[in-house]
Amino acid sequence: MGFDLERFAGNLKGRGVVNDRYIPYYCGWIKMFIYSGCSGDDEFSAWLEAEGRDDWQIRQAMNALQLYQDYLGTGVHAVAGSGNPLEELAVKLKVRHYSKKTVKAYTYWCKDYLRFCGNLSRDKKESSSFRDYLSYLALQRKVAASTQNQAFNGLLFLFRNVWGIEPADINAVRARKPKRLPVVLSTVEVQKILKHAKGTAGMVLRLCYSAGLRLGEALALRVQDIDFESKSILVRSGKGDKDRITMLAPSLVPAISAQIESSRNLFETTSVPVTLPGAVGRKYSGAGRSWSWWYVFPSSGLCCDDVTGEPVRHHLHPSGIQNEMRKAVRLSGISKRAGVHTLRHCFATHLLMTGVDLCEIQELLGHKSLETTRIYLHVMKHMSNRKEKIDLLA
Repeated sequence: MGFDLERFAGNLKGRGVVNDRYIPYYCGWIKMFIYSGCSGDDEFSAWLEAEGRDDWQIRQAMNALQLYQDYLGTGVHAVAGSGNPLEELAVKLKVRHYSKKTVKAYTYWCKDYLRFCGNLSRDKKESSSFRDYLSYLALQRKVAASTQNQAFNGLLFLFRNVWGIEPADINAVRARKPKRLPVVLSTVEVQKILKHAKGTAGMVLRLCYSAGLRLGEALALRVQDIDFESKSILVRSGKGDKDRITMLAPSLVPAISAQIESSRNLFETTSVPVTLPGAVGRKYSGAGRSWSWWYVFPSSGLCCDDVTGEPVRHHLHPSGIQNEMRKAVRLSGISKRAGVHTLRHCFATHLLMTGVDLCEIQELLGHKSLETTRIYLHVMKHMSNRKEKIDLLA
């Protein structure tokens, strides 16, 4: 088996399907699969989850197992043409612990692709159909490059993991995302907008700006993630399934404290648990009814758990915050096209204007590459270099 793994590593390197520095980890997952005695990807995924592995590790292990089985010619794909491909797609995505949003998006594009092939009487498993569909998205539906690439990734998953097919000559149709500068408001414009943002939604918007949070990250905050003593916020499972620490503005401490107290009042009057990330509920019995796991911004209503069907409490819905942002922008009289995510761009740019190091801002934002953060240098050139206070809300 060691010889097989050595040749497998050489195969991965030769095909270029995995970054060279990750190849040893892929081989490690295969060794673990053999050690576990599991018979397939479903069983191995459940075994890893029971071992307490993170979602990103399970996804990487599933990708390694898929590549190894393809290499051996003994893949675990369903027999071509059997069953419903969309149902098989959903199962494969969930086994690999992809997020609900990714499952929804990939399912949509694969369903649309199957409709496209059906209308034109095309063979859905042909690489030419794959290429023609992506061309159709770009030329006829005129979707954005990021949207086309999302469809590309969804179809590639369908071909590889459901049908066991490696489509040919497809890289040529992957869209290049144009480099555009984000919309950034001045500090005065931000203050005008936040002045008109009221209630809990307004507090979420101030948090997004002062801490550089994405809207989903702000709404998903738990009570234990706020550290008033160190004035810091722990962001769990941000984009790329990464944790990071960002700052809590001192001027927001009274408002956040009051919000947590309000959340505690709701916590003490209900026995319904909150939703939990990943396998936390299985690893820590009773975590959903624990105060530390309670949401800072809990929803007043209940919903049903996707797996158990039992009533649970989630955080506030993003639409309410987005509506409040649109209302505040309109009332402020600012003509720029600004959304909730604009506040994150403002956070980065305004910190640069105060002289904060670019690498530090990269860590606060959770960017994988410094090049992603560097775009704010270009934005700053068109704005005032006036020094601001480090507490952006002060």
